[in-house]
Amino acid sequence: MPATALVFPMFAMFLLTALALGILFRRRVQAVRTKQVSLVFFGTYQGTEPELTAQASRHFVNLFEAPVLFYVACLAAMATAHVTMTLVILAWAYVLARALHSWIHLGSNRIGNRLRAYFASWLLLAAMWIVLVVGIAGT
Repeated sequence: MPATALVFPMFAMFLLTALALGILFRRRVQAVRTKQVSLVFFGTYQGTEPELTAQASRHFVNLFEAPVLFYVACLAAMATAHVTMTLVILAWAYVLARALHSWIHLGSNRIGNRLRAYFASWLLLAAMWIVLVVGIAGT
């Protein structure tokens, strides 16, 4: 399997993050326009932020937490030439789980569904790391 096969799920995660940023920006602009929050709020983030912008902001930050470990796993697999079909499938499954988590968090925000999607993404991330470490240890 070519090492570059992992570039595509990493790019998909980048696009998901960019989409979340776009949603955050749109919600913030709307909140300022409708006077739910003052533009000054975004200078220091002191005070009360509207729920929809806070939700989008928290989600955007979340995409720089666990997904960092996804990017590191992909890059480590590429750097050590241990890119396997299993790892690529797990990477795409991780992206899909994170996309589902985003859909739920930025949409209905049903906590139970969101938690299941988030937990599934962590299981997939753990599986990626296990496959990678076992693959490297076996050589």
